[in-house]
Parts: sequence; C-alpha cells; structure tokens
Amino acid sequence: MNSFIVSFFVLTTFFGAPVFAQAPTPAVPKPVSPAPTAGPAKIIKMATLAPDGTTLAKGLISMKNEVLAKTGGKVDFQLYFGGTAGDEKDVVRKMRIGQLTGGALTGVGLGMIEPEIRVLELPFLFKNYSQADQVYGNLRSYFNDKFLQKGFVLLGWAEVGFVKIFSNKPITKKADLNGLKMWMWEGDPLAQAMYEALQVVPVPLAITDVLTSLQTGLIDGCYAPELAAIAFQWHTKVKNMTDVNLVDGTGGIVVAKAEWDKLSAEEQKIVKEVIDAQAKQLIAKTRSDNQQSLSVLQSVGIQVVQLTPEALTELQGISQEVQAKLVGTLYPQTLLDKVNQLIASAP
Repeated sequence: MNSFIVSFFVLTTFFGAPVFAQAPTPAVPKPVSPAPTAGPAKIIKMATLAPDGTTLAKGLISMKNEVLAKTGGKVDFQLYFGGTAGDEKDVVRKMRIGQLTGGALTGVGLGMIEPEIRVLELPFLFKNYSQADQVYGNLRSYFNDKFLQKGFVLLGWAEVGFVKIFSNKPITKKADLNGLKMWMWEGDPLAQAMYEALQVVPVPLAITDVLTSLQTGLIDGCYAPELAAIAFQWHTKVKNMTDVNLVDGTGGIVVAKAEWDKLSAEEQKIVKEVIDAQAKQLIAKTRSDNQQSLSVLQSVGIQVVQLTPEALTELQGISQEVQAKLVGTLYPQTLLDKVNQLIASAP
C-alpha cells in the first residue's frame, strides 16, 4: 500500500502530473552513482521501487546532493531506482546481509523489519491528514526505538497517501466487492485480514506483476493512491476509481545500523537532518501530487465513483474487525489504544 513503481516505465509529463511510457526493462541495475570526490567517500547504497523522475526519486537525489555537499564529499549515496535491487523483501534481505545499506520502503517493507508499524495502515484508521500527522508525530520516537532494536535506523517518514480502489466494475457499496478478484501484495498479512472482512478474493502477486494481471483478467482490480496507479499504468487497464480513503499508505527511509555506525557522529547528524527535512518536503509534495493525479485520471476517462454516506459507513464498519483481528499478530493492544487516543485528540 504506502508508498510504488516498476522499473520498466519512463517518466514523462502530462498536465503537470506524472504519466509513464513503456520502455525496455534494464538488464542490470543502473544506480545513480556516487559523485567523484577528492578522497574515498563512505557510500550509502539505497534502493527503492520508485524510478528516476518520480517525486520520491527526485527527493532522494536532492538528499544525496545535499549530504555530499554538507559532509564535504565524505558521505555519498548510490541510489537504485525502479526495483532494480528487487522487490521490498529482497531489499530488506540485502540490507540484513550487507549488500545494501538502506531503503526507501513502503509500509509492507517496513513491516518486514518491524511488524508493529503496520498499525499505521489499518483500514479507515485516519479520516484526514491532520489525524495522520498527529499519530506520526507522537509515535516517531517509539518507532525509532523499535527499529533500532531490529538493527535498523528509521531516518524519516515517506508517506504515499490515501489508497483508493481501482476496478473494472464500479464499486458503489460493500456488496459490490464480494467475490471480486483483487491484487494483494504477496505476503501482506494486513491486506489479507482486510480482504477477508470485505469478502474479496485475494490474488497474491508481486507488485511488478499487477499490470499484466489486470491486462489478462487474472485480477479485477487493485488498490493504490492516485499517483501510484498512474505510475504503474494500472489506470490504463481499469475503468473506475472508488474515491474512498481505504488506507493511508505509509513509508520510510531506513538504513542498517551496522552500516550507520560506520559514519562519524557529525556525519550521522548531517544525514539525519537532511533526510528528516527532505522527508517532510516529500510528504507535502506527495499529497499535492496525489490531488493533481485525480484530475489526470478523470481526463483520461476513469470514472470516479462517490459513495453515499450510508455506503461509506457500511464499508468503514470493517475497521474495528480488522483492528481486533491483528492484535497480537502485528501489534499489541496497548499500541492500538495509543493510536486511537491520538486520533481522538487530533485537531
């Protein structure tokens, strides 16, 4: 969910929002290489599903350049875009064995490191971004500690935005989802629980297989924020988007602590400050881009389906069921209670 994009699409521009044209898949990864320096730099090898040219990728390049300048060339990034380092399970595995230093991950990838973070992606948890900001801000130190305990440093959030339902048949009420064959990110326990509550037929696939599966009819629909649906070109294989804030997709920038500890205290301070600032800018830009992408979807013929208040209330009814089902599996009851308290106190 969270934050998205395959390696075989090349960014172009359409009314100020990103669309993609199909291009051959690169045979080998083509990372953004470290800049030449007077002496050997400490290299942070970071991977993401986002290809060069997307909002996230531009932010990572800006981060790379700023860190390089502020450390006097002592710390640099080698960036692997578009899934060239593998799906997120591959990126996490490579970080654990030292082949990669870090990753800009969606909530699915973050959850492979620390499952508790998936509490932030429960269905219908947040009604608006004010509630999300309240929870994220107050739980940042909690999750920093949790990731450190697992051998990773969480350097910044990288939200992907509210997830919508994309399908060929219009979804106007909960019953319309019954029996629908929907993509589910392979190995995602949260999506599995949500689909069971919705009585959707899950079709587990790697994210790179969704487009072909929509084209062949293996699946009837998928879920994504507006920007991601365009980036993947999923919008070219569906007819409808149900405008419902199903999940607020989270994401984050992490590095393996073993590699992080190789940086000096001053270098760590610079990298933290730069990434934290860039992450905040990325969140604001992603929210804006998702809004612009809605107009792009409408302009190319996607029908935006609005639910009646009654239909929305019925759909939101799965929230408590899924929350309770995942207690003890992904997160403790105490954390869920804290999240709900923070939401209740949001401005």
